[in-house]
Amino acid sequence: MDNQTTDETLMQAYRDGDYAAFEALYGRHKAAVVRFYRRQAGDQVAEELLQEAFLRLIGARLRYQPQALFRTYLWTLVRSVLVDHYRKQSRTLPASYQQTDPDTLDTDGLVESEQLEPSRQACRDQQLNRLLQLIATLPTAQREAFLLKEEAGLSVSEIAAVTGDSFDTIKSRLRYAVKKLRAGLEAL
Repeated sequence: MDNQTTDETLMQAYRDGDYAAFEALYGRHKAAVVRFYRRQAGDQVAEELLQEAFLRLIGARLRYQPQALFRTYLWTLVRSVLVDHYRKQSRTLPASYQQTDPDTLDTDGLVESEQLEPSRQACRDQQLNRLLQLIATLPTAQREAFLLKEEAGLSVSEIAAVTGDSFDTIKSRLRYAVKKLRAGLEAL
């Protein structure tokens, strides 16, 4: 499968029995899904939740109808797995980022990666750690919207479809999340 094949085409091919199409979908989305789960539930269960999400995708393949973007379909499923996890754990709030092992934290996309002189690298690391702490302090709904936008690359409309909230509600959550993160970083 080439990189120009759409997710919707790949999912239809997988539905029709092309297992290489599933591998391509998995390869495209695995990293973002794992990052989302790590930041919402912690490193300890991120891989488990990833497996559960893709097992559900496998189970639903014959019912797949491309009425919306595949990303919306996938992230609705990913979110559903997380909600089920919280219900099983009787938890109302995601695990804190402070419980995440910084050595295993994937921060691609949060801060540009480049070779810096040691003093600038230390400053960058401090800012990154502060950003992760600030994200952890966001209210759950704001954090979820922010991570779906930044980690999954979903549009505001797609986030609204995934969460079942209105477009304006998601816009508001994102605006408040970014405002809080900026204020926290400026205080550094």
